[in-house]
Amino acid sequence: MANGLTMTVSPRKGDSVTILKDIDFRAYPGQMTAIVGPSGSGKSTLLYCLAGLERFTQGSVSLLGTQIGGMKPTKLTRFRRNHLGFVFQSYNLVASMSVEENLALPFTLRASRFPRKKAQSILDYFGLGAQRKSSVTELSGGEQQRVALARVLLTSPDIIFADEPTGALDQGNGRKVIEVLRDVARDPKKTVVMVTHSPEIARQCDRIVEVRDGRIAPAARLDDSRNGVNA
Repeated sequence: MANGLTMTVSPRKGDSVTILKDIDFRAYPGQMTAIVGPSGSGKSTLLYCLAGLERFTQGSVSLLGTQIGGMKPTKLTRFRRNHLGFVFQSYNLVASMSVEENLALPFTLRASRFPRKKAQSILDYFGLGAQRKSSVTELSGGEQQRVALARVLLTSPDIIFADEPTGALDQGNGRKVIEVLRDVARDPKKTVVMVTHSPEIARQCDRIVEVRDGRIAPAARLDDSRNGVNA
């Protein structure tokens, strides 16, 4: 998925900081992969580079057999819209829209039919069925996170990238989110890659990749991890 991935930024003229350093990374269909590591280690930056949301300096990223590093912005946007799903810490919902309108937005952009019944079923599962017509600004942070995940699930992407998907949720709803992502990853044609601070959540994934100081660590440092680190 990524080979020799390096990202260097210049916060000030004449200064440069290398956030990611020669990273090789693989995630496989039919699996859920956790990216773990301390704050500031580069794990979220790695996720965003893998998802084509941030540009890297060197190396390559291949998604579904397509090299995304040299794609023109319009083509990359279309590729992401058609094949990828994202769950952000900041939710990325449109504040002026209702819950249902936020769910329908990806289908509007694709000029495709909005599956209203499926949307209602997913909202019901997450305990949000009664808020379908509510403005997302009326929802709590945890409810907005569940709407963001519902929107991703509704589009049925080939790869889901999730940045701390349970960060704003209580234990019960966090468990539901992980169960849903695991169900997605059981499909041999689907892939889930998530960043998490939680050792408990990481242990529920098929693989664990640990990032330290911008590099892939030689071994996962979580007890009972299922398959360790891909390096």
